[in-house]
Amino acid sequence: MTDPSRLAHGGRLTEAARRWNRPVDQWLDLSTGINPLGWPVPDIPASVWQRLPEDNDDLEAVVRDWCGAPATSVCVPVPGSQAAIQALPRLRRACRVGVPEPGYAEHAHCWASAGHVVVPVTDADLAAGDDWLDALDVVVWINPNNPTGRRLERDRLLGWLARLQARGGWLVVDEAFLTAGDSASLAAVSGQPGLVVLKSLGKFFGLAGVRAGAVLTDAAIGEGLRVVTGPWALSGPARFLMARALQDTRWQDSAESHLRGASQRLGELLAGLGLPGTQGTLLFRYLPHPGAGHLHAELARQGILVRHFDRPAALRLGLPGPESDWQRLARGLEGMSFVIDQ
Repeated sequence: MTDPSRLAHGGRLTEAARRWNRPVDQWLDLSTGINPLGWPVPDIPASVWQRLPEDNDDLEAVVRDWCGAPATSVCVPVPGSQAAIQALPRLRRACRVGVPEPGYAEHAHCWASAGHVVVPVTDADLAAGDDWLDALDVVVWINPNNPTGRRLERDRLLGWLARLQARGGWLVVDEAFLTAGDSASLAAVSGQPGLVVLKSLGKFFGLAGVRAGAVLTDAAIGEGLRVVTGPWALSGPARFLMARALQDTRWQDSAESHLRGASQRLGELLAGLGLPGTQGTLLFRYLPHPGAGHLHAELARQGILVRHFDRPAALRLGLPGPESDWQRLARGLEGMSFVIDQ
């Protein structure tokens, strides 16, 4: 069994600082795919810190309104998507679970750790059609996928759901990198039997540290999640900030517009240096490249941390924030043709 502490994630800046002998404050960290210009956090009233969280604060209604979920959808606030990723496998008997490969490793790890048989679903499987679904009881999908950025449209996912529902199966969709109003989101049809939609404040809002998210699902799964996560799963300050961030639609509209331009700029920067073919989302670009390990090491020597993957060899680069960070990345990539050509 894999030790969860050994699963690789972005944001391990302290580890990189030790490895490359460079102080933490001298790094440009592009390894996480988190909005570098996140939602401006307001002061939190003292009373929020002093009282236990209250689940009648209308947060669930705010979540539904934000992502267009129907009133029939059960909303369970959780301390980040990770809490739900760990809890959901405990709600089913051992079964066969399909997960994307490559994909966010915690999904496969948590289902396997709970005794389920994890079946990787690759791009080749997707290209061949959907008959592979018939051998599975649960499909966990990340939309758009992390790290590849591959995106599936809603109609295909709804077709998967119908096939799984016919035999009591589940479709779990992790929408951590999907904006609330995106046409690919399944939030608007959540509440159906066996559908589980994970939403998070960490990526788009740039609030990964607050550990806040929500699960939209049916009544049975929602009740099971509440039992497993227990009372006061989401802290009072997290509930306070989550409600206000989700209601700040003016900031969300501005942020989405900025991120679209920034993602395009990053793709063009990489292509202009001989690194074409990147995929991605609003928050990162994914670069398959046989010399990914060399690129990663060369950037790290310059104090620029990006995410490196071995299978397949690839990099994931998050967005720089202020203009000075963009210029630093451009300088770091210049003169690396000897590595890029490998």
